[in-house]
Amino acid sequence: MRPRAPGARLAPGYEVIEHLARGRTLDAYHAWSDERHCGCVVKVLRPDRRQDAAARRRLVAEGRALLHLSHPNIVRGYELLREPHPLVAMESVGGQTVAHLIDERGRLTATELAFLGLHLCSALRYLHGRDLVHLDLKPSNVIADGGRAKLIDLSLARRPGRARAGRGTWCYMAPEQARGGRVGTPADVWGAAVVLYEAAAGDTPFGDESVLYPQLEQRAPSLRSVRRGLPRTLVDTVDAGLDPDADARPTVAELADALEPVAGARY
Repeated sequence: MRPRAPGARLAPGYEVIEHLARGRTLDAYHAWSDERHCGCVVKVLRPDRRQDAAARRRLVAEGRALLHLSHPNIVRGYELLREPHPLVAMESVGGQTVAHLIDERGRLTATELAFLGLHLCSALRYLHGRDLVHLDLKPSNVIADGGRAKLIDLSLARRPGRARAGRGTWCYMAPEQARGGRVGTPADVWGAAVVLYEAAAGDTPFGDESVLYPQLEQRAPSLRSVRRGLPRTLVDTVDAGLDPDADARPTVAELADALEPVAGARY
């Protein structure tokens, strides 16, 4: 079935302005909120996936998480409707995804990389303090708006613990996610490091599509080998964040401490 057309009602109080994206189980819309008198982003199940109980649980879980979070580097949740079908409404964030910036510009400067990393670390420290791990950090899930980076997707966020193998995004998930087993805060350090690596190099460290999970077969090449001229502390920290051994990676706090001198100031 096609996405809903402009003017259609997604639920009482939410009118479609435009369809934004279609995923495997969800549609995202720019919609008008009658209550708030403004545009917002709304996630709903695709019409052909409304009987998918797992997709329903994930969407409801994301909505519940967003409503209990309040942080400048995480998209703000507005409302969760459960019936007749789940709907999550959240703030509409301007700007561009980091994925779009990479496509447009190729590579970010060292200062831009440092601030991007600090914003991600701030969001992650907040999430981890609430016993949540994000598990899906990637450039398309980060929006840069007015000098601030925001996480816009918490669909895989959960408490640390055992997780099913391969639950994440192919070339961005940590080895322990790909392998299956316990996942915790080091998986998010890995995700942040992959985002910074791609933003610095213009490409992911794992691009071999012939291998099911390349992060299990090979170690990421050093950022120094693909981008010269970056501060050593930034390069060394990104490389350390991509250590296959979760216990050997820096903590989020250590990642932030390494990035602050590159940024030149606390943000």
